[in-house]
Amino acid sequence: MRILYGVVGEGMGHAMRSRVLLEHLVAQGHEVTIMASGRAHGFLEKRFEGVRQISGLHMIYEENRVRLGRTLWSNVEEGLTGLPKNIKAYFDLLTSFAPEAVISDFESWTYLYAKSRNLPILSIDNMQIINRCTLPKSIIEGEEASFQLAKGFVKAKLPFCNEYFITTFFHPPVRKENTTLFPPILRPEILAAKRSEGEHILVYQTAEGNQGLLDALRQSPYPFRVYGMRRELKEPLKEGNILFQPFSEAGFIEDLASCRGVIAGGGFTLMGECVYLHKPMLAVPLAKQFEQTLNARYLELVGFGKAATTLDPATIGAFLEAIPACAEKLASYTQDGNRRIEAAMDEWLDKAGAHLA
Repeated sequence: MRILYGVVGEGMGHAMRSRVLLEHLVAQGHEVTIMASGRAHGFLEKRFEGVRQISGLHMIYEENRVRLGRTLWSNVEEGLTGLPKNIKAYFDLLTSFAPEAVISDFESWTYLYAKSRNLPILSIDNMQIINRCTLPKSIIEGEEASFQLAKGFVKAKLPFCNEYFITTFFHPPVRKENTTLFPPILRPEILAAKRSEGEHILVYQTAEGNQGLLDALRQSPYPFRVYGMRRELKEPLKEGNILFQPFSEAGFIEDLASCRGVIAGGGFTLMGECVYLHKPMLAVPLAKQFEQTLNARYLELVGFGKAATTLDPATIGAFLEAIPACAEKLASYTQDGNRRIEAAMDEWLDKAGAHLA
């Protein structure tokens, strides 16, 4: 089957998740054309042929919060230059490739293509949980405005798809039809990782500097392995109980699989990997980013970790004390790799093909 697959470029989680499903589709013999924006394009272009680049929305972050004003104007400015490129890619596709079905990971242009051609479309992402499930008051409390803004945005992004597959490690009640929850999609490197329990705490922090966090870590008796804060590093650098690590996917996964716990943001991809590897996590979501707040609060609600708004010695100390209880909760978590969602995607494509016939 000829499949058009769209991947939004805001955050690398979409690209990493899509890579897994795209490899499955190619292995099944499907002919796939990929459209991706932002960093997702560069990531997927290294792994697949014929990845087309399009413009997409992005967010600007400063001081662990989303800067709404700068984000809005940046997207408007980029839209004026990116829109003609997107339209050209759209019409090139009309003449060079005739998709029979469309799959979108929160990407709008492929969605619009499907709707304009009356093609079956499948949505696969973790964002739709905000709109298509009923969230408890404890998750929304204090974030009502951010929740309503996020819900409206998600609802408007890909409305009226044929099916919605939502990846998640928590399970609020589904409130809309044609919606199914699946475990997080895991890259093969995570599935192959050898889980063990060492003494170190893995810290993933993409903002350089952050002296307050470093001061808090230095007051703890635990060893920390920190990624993302010294981006110029070529070799590990040890300062007291902190080991700054240079970027290495293999090294990061090894440190993740062998750590005692994790301190990071509220992004879904790493959180899902922590849950699968049974690693308690302290999640600090970006301010004004409800999806991250949702992830972090649910992580705490189900007992797999803790949520916080800032990192200080007291917060880190409380998390370290909670690790044994969180690890006990995580011990019962299991998932069958990515088989459930891959099988469901295959079944959906079979039905889409039968409809076309």
